[in-house]
Amino acid sequence: MSAVHTETPRPEAIGPGDRPIGTTSDEENIRFSDTQRAILNILEDFGDERAHLEATQKAVLNILEDFDLERANVDRVNQELRAEVSERSRVEQVLTEKTNDLARSNAELEMFAYVASHDLQEPLRMITSYTQLLAGRYGKQLDEEADDFLGFVVDGTTRMQALLQDLLKYSRVGSGELNLRPADCEDLLREAMVNLETLQEESGATVTHGPLPMVLGDPVKLVQVFQNLVANAIKFRGPSSPVVDVTAEATDEGWRLSVHDNGIGIEPAHAERVFEAFQRLHSREYAGTGIGLAICKKIVNRHGGRIWVESEPGQGSTFCFTLNRVLAQ
Repeated sequence: MSAVHTETPRPEAIGPGDRPIGTTSDEENIRFSDTQRAILNILEDFGDERAHLEATQKAVLNILEDFDLERANVDRVNQELRAEVSERSRVEQVLTEKTNDLARSNAELEMFAYVASHDLQEPLRMITSYTQLLAGRYGKQLDEEADDFLGFVVDGTTRMQALLQDLLKYSRVGSGELNLRPADCEDLLREAMVNLETLQEESGATVTHGPLPMVLGDPVKLVQVFQNLVANAIKFRGPSSPVVDVTAEATDEGWRLSVHDNGIGIEPAHAERVFEAFQRLHSREYAGTGIGLAICKKIVNRHGGRIWVESEPGQGSTFCFTLNRVLAQ
């Protein structure tokens, strides 16, 4: 009997693509590590973003808080402004009412002055006429004292008539519309000097002027200003013959016109008073009622200008006033 030979099977070789079940390759380990690292990076970035978001949220909350504070301040300021506007409106309304009342009172006063001065002149003329008639007809039968009394009556009524006439002029200055148009100051001064021809000849006054401008104004009213100022300069003269010079200078206010004289001058303390109606600084040796400068002031003010005097006693006076330029066409 022959022996049976049995061969033990050999294990097959494991190829590169074959791996045992339950084992992990190096490549998978690397990929797993990379994935894990990426996840950790994402989580880390997420944490940073969350911190940034929280910081942003906190900043937004701070901004909103500041906004609320600013809004509260704005509301408070608005309330204060509304209160101020309301108070200002009330004050403006009161001021408007007072202005209207003042304008109405001035109009009534001017009308009263006009009516009073106009209506009182006739009785005064009658008193003056009959007093003069009495003095002429019976003067020889009266003693010297009675003649003096009659003279006082005539003098008083004459001065009263002059006051009423000047009051009438003053009331008319403030009434009516101004006829504003370009006016040549040289023409205005020339017309004023025609009206003052007799006074200039009697006083021996010398009146000169430099180049004078075109101004915007009412020619009739401005002639009064030049006439009153020049007459005033001649009237209040010193021991020497009157010398009057009229000049003009361009300023920010427009034109400044000046009337300079070599007269007796004015105390600086009276620089405002001389422009008040019926104010006389001197005795009756100087004729007039004290209305001329007040008329000048009223006319200049109505033209939007101002008037003042620069003077010292014994050094003459310079009366200055401003007028508007003529705008270029």
